[in-house]
Amino acid sequence: MVIIKPKISTYISLGFIVLVLVMGLILLMADFANKGTFPMWFYPVACSLITVVLVLLLIKMMAGWRIILAGKDHIVIKLPLRRTTKVYPIDQILLWEEETMIANKREFKQVTIAFTDKNSVSISNHEHEAYEGLISYLKKKAQKQMIKSKKA
Repeated sequence: MVIIKPKISTYISLGFIVLVLVMGLILLMADFANKGTFPMWFYPVACSLITVVLVLLLIKMMAGWRIILAGKDHIVIKLPLRRTTKVYPIDQILLWEEETMIANKREFKQVTIAFTDKNSVSISNHEHEAYEGLISYLKKKAQKQMIKSKKA
């Protein structure tokens, strides 16, 4: 059984960025309350931008937290924050495709799996563990549904 879950290092990095944004927001509001060194229009604009970026980053972190199990002729997708689990037999894979991109002399790979109930899931090699295990499992069990890989 292949267990695909997000890399902890990715969430530590994103958590550090969230912490920096929260600290910046707190310091900006404290400056407004105490000194007011910037023009009055700057505070609502800066606080709004920081808050929007912070919310989008938190949504990305929460929506991306999923655990995928591949084995025994099934693919199981667990979304812990929604408390849902979906089980897909291999024959419910409509198609799957692996894309490869080279940027900054590094190879980025992403696989997208589409199911017959019009749901899909994307997994990348830089954000998830056991990526290669999933690819070998799909090549072994769902070779007919594979779309030829793209290189960008």
